Amino acid sequence: MKLNYKSICTLILSIVMLGCSQPDTTDRTDARQGENADGGTTVAENPKKEETKTILFFGNSLTAGYGLEPSQAFPALIQERIDSLGLPYKVVNAGVSGETSAGGKSRIDWLLKKPVDVFVLELGANDGLRGIDTESTYNNLKTIMEKVREKNPNVEIILAGMQLPPSMGQKYTRDFSEVFTRLSKEENVHLIPFLLEGVGGIPELNQADGIHPTIEGQKILAANVWAVLENVVSAPVNP
Repeated sequence: MKLNYKSICTLILSIVMLGCSQPDTTDRTDARQGENADGGTTVAENPKKEETKTILFFGNSLTAGYGLEPSQAFPALIQERIDSLGLPYKVVNAGVSGETSAGGKSRIDWLLKKPVDVFVLELGANDGLRGIDTESTYNNLKTIMEKVREKNPNVEIILAGMQLPPSMGQKYTRDFSEVFTRLSKEENVHLIPFLLEGVGGIPELNQADGIHPTIEGQKILAANVWAVLENVVSAPVNP
């Protein structure tokens, strides 16, 4: 009986020792994966996490989403698209209703306190509607770009082109449109040919004022922006 009793005790002790040793192996594995904060060991999972970059939309009431909820404006719709694709970008909507290019030039310095990776410039429409000299609009937009680049040398700039209704006069309308094409070439920036393409002048896609897009109109604006922005945010990042 003593032999059997010892055998049983030995067997039980072996089982207990085995049971204690298994969790210890798991704990060590977890510790190795999370040891980076204490011992400097590289974390096993998610070894390389992409840094979130900033897309700054700088514009007027079209960017701000006048008459709509902020979530219905095209910058928010762009954020939804970016999130659905898992791209590491955060959208900042810096649209102010009634903003002119001169107002934007005065305001931009405050917004450049934080880094910007992609800058979408949507200003000038209010200049045109007020009949402001096109050379003044050109110089203001150029200065804004220069300020952005001074603070963020590697920034990608996208310029939203704008057109005016014929009622503003044939020459002025032509000169105004050329401000954007001229800047895109001289400053080597990406150009959205006409932000309101497919929306401007279509009553059912604009609010009662005939100027500001409806919810459906904003969706088309988002598509117009994305047609240019997609190549920028999808481009491989230089090491």
